[in-house]
Amino acid sequence: MEEKGSTLVQILAVALCLTAFGFAIAAERRRSTGTIETDKFNATYCVYDSDVATGYGVGAFLFLLSSQSLLMGVTKCMCFGKPLAPGGNRAWSIIYFASSWLTFLIAEACLIAGATKNAYHTKYRHVVYAQSWTCESLRKGVFVAGAVFVVFTMILSVYYYMYFAKATSQAARKTSKPNPTVGMAGYA
Repeated sequence: MEEKGSTLVQILAVALCLTAFGFAIAAERRRSTGTIETDKFNATYCVYDSDVATGYGVGAFLFLLSSQSLLMGVTKCMCFGKPLAPGGNRAWSIIYFASSWLTFLIAEACLIAGATKNAYHTKYRHVVYAQSWTCESLRKGVFVAGAVFVVFTMILSVYYYMYFAKATSQAARKTSKPNPTVGMAGYA
């Protein structure tokens, strides 16, 4: 029977990713919106509502980072520890490793960019000049894009871990077989 890896590690990684997904969706739904207000000097300002989406975006960022860190810590980032046995499991492990890192970086970039841009709007008041009567806000879909890539990262990371576990267990089996030796003793 081939090794599939620790079920606990897989469950923790999926739970952390799903939490990150939930936070990313919550951040999208709670993006800051601005309203135009006029002060006593007749200056027009954009005033933004709560900054909850920034916290959700940062939370999603941290949960996804925790999930990726867990898997990379357990597998020792595929560079250290047991060698991987040559073959299909090793090839798939490398493909899923690279793919999960690519989607992880895209997801983290979307989440932190959305949180930063949302925080910028809520921290500063902007004077509205001339006929521009709209208040800037975070573009729709930034956190959703992060959430989509969180799901891709979760799927690819779990497959990476499964194939990594298979490839390391095969390597252990192959090295335990007795190897034929060639006698190197000299003739007298």
